[in-house]
Amino acid sequence: MHRIRLIRQANERLAVQDFDFETSLGYWLTVSTQEIHRALNVELAPTGITYRQSQVIGWLKLEGKLTVGELAGRMTIEPPTLVGILDRMERMGWIVRDECADDRRRKRIRLTAAADPVWEQIIECCLKVRRNATAGLSPEQCEQLLALLRQVHRNLLASEAVSTPAPKLAEV
Repeated sequence: MHRIRLIRQANERLAVQDFDFETSLGYWLTVSTQEIHRALNVELAPTGITYRQSQVIGWLKLEGKLTVGELAGRMTIEPPTLVGILDRMERMGWIVRDECADDRRRKRIRLTAAADPVWEQIIECCLKVRRNATAGLSPEQCEQLLALLRQVHRNLLASEAVSTPAPKLAEV
């Protein structure tokens, strides 16, 4: 029994070792995303804005009011982690939490006017990171890259819709 387990473990290690990371879309998307986050953190540091705060402001600018659960899902963090970030942002006057009309237990987060100059700083930092990330690419290559990434995103959304049921309202 022990020998079979050792053989299985050796085979599993070989399968991982044989994986070609150089041709892996997931690998390149992941490491590129990590580098963009790192570069954005570096650019944001002198402003006193954190990467997570920039995400909160960005999602709220894009989508308007969101609940903690909705926002945490978009940021791929757990709601309790987000609450601490929101508490600091609320103390800074950047956000407020409004009661939901249909469920007073839930709060919708929205930006205040005090977040507008912060958003301007975030945009400046993002544009600098974008310029660095796309250095050496022609405008046509940048457009093609965006088109390809949008198609990958659509493909994944379509396959996810087929394989997983939509979340129930209580889960959001």
